[in-house]
Amino acid sequence: MIKTTTQKTNVMIHLETQSIQEGEVNNLVQDVPGQFFNMGRTIYLRFQEKLSGQDAAMVTFKINGNGEVQLTRQAGQMRSRMFFIANRKIEARYQTPYGMLPLETVTPKMNVSLSEYPDRGQISIDYGLLSNGQKLGQYKIRLHFTA
Repeated sequence: MIKTTTQKTNVMIHLETQSIQEGEVNNLVQDVPGQFFNMGRTIYLRFQEKLSGQDAAMVTFKINGNGEVQLTRQAGQMRSRMFFIANRKIEARYQTPYGMLPLETVTPKMNVSLSEYPDRGQISIDYGLLSNGQKLGQYKIRLHFTA
């Protein structure tokens, strides 16, 4: 079990993402520094994502003791908050300068593995994104972190 202190630990994050939208596959691999900490039974992993041609985004993974994962990403006026629970459809939020866009995540496959000494873990999420019942795309997140 992960310790229950709020001490922040610097970690290195290896992130691989894949998106499939309208048959087009995009893969992205990043290695970035981040911070890992927990409050009670909730674990946080935070890092800054820098994509070419875009504003830097602050990304936070929040892992609850019940196995739910929340992903928040904020870049300028754009803010998304998505929730993932295996085999569930869950409402998500995407705030744009033009208003709130209603979204839903459908997560057929998810695995979270955490350990300490040193702090390290893996998050693996496969999900679909829907807006007003219309499929926007399929996505995969593969994240590994080590203190």
